[in-house]
Amino acid sequence: MKIALHEVRKGRDGQALPTTSLEFHTGAVRFALAETQQRPTVLGLIASGRMSPDAGRVTIDGDKDNRLLRRAIALVDAPDVSDPHADITVSGVVGEELMFAGVGATPIHARRWLAQLGYAELASTPIGNVDPAARVRIMCELAVLRKGTEGIVLVSPDRHGGSPDGWWRIASEFADRGYAMLVIIGGSAAVALERMHELEAINASGPVTPLVLERPEAAASDAASGSENGDDMRDAPRVDEKHAVDTPDDPGSPDDIAPQIADESNENDTTEEGDRP
Repeated sequence: MKIALHEVRKGRDGQALPTTSLEFHTGAVRFALAETQQRPTVLGLIASGRMSPDAGRVTIDGDKDNRLLRRAIALVDAPDVSDPHADITVSGVVGEELMFAGVGATPIHARRWLAQLGYAELASTPIGNVDPAARVRIMCELAVLRKGTEGIVLVSPDRHGGSPDGWWRIASEFADRGYAMLVIIGGSAAVALERMHELEAINASGPVTPLVLERPEAAASDAASGSENGDDMRDAPRVDEKHAVDTPDDPGSPDDIAPQIADESNENDTTEEGDRP
């Protein structure tokens, strides 16, 4: 499974989310840079099919299918959308997620689940006081309990403090288990990850395969022309201008995005039974 964001943008002049292209896929973990209060959540919502961009497209295995994307991708710990209130105990958070997963969700079930994960001592601790790496482990393990989950978009784990290598190694473990992992982080965390060369952290942004490939005969002609001119364009990224999406004249100011985050995510979550928050 491969999810690709093709030059997506949100808000007037891209203030809620500037033009962004990235991709992540099964069995690998990637990070994406997003800063300011709203942009990480906006990017997470768009990457998981829960918010429509004002420009650009989001595809899953080459197709535009937000319903499939919402079912396959869990949006984890996104501020103001899927993050638990800081005062709720860990067992309370676990019980709620167990209920959504359709399994036993009593306090006993929650404590038993935590014990199996090795976090029995955290049952009565407010989730806001939990170590960042433990929080990420618990939240991601709960996310994959839901049937059909094939990937995770983890939003701003760096906001909880701690060293990035803790939650990055956990994200890598989920990738090794066969999940597609995208971690949205700020600039400081990105710099720290890139300096830890042993983590092999890779930025999700980069050349994205065009939505529609060139006709074979046109590609052959261009290749021949390039060879004659001494140019080798095999590694150059191509832009598919035919499928660029015009931005509405007035898509809404940045101040409109915050309520829109909740409205769009709630609307999408209720389109069909089984869609995840």
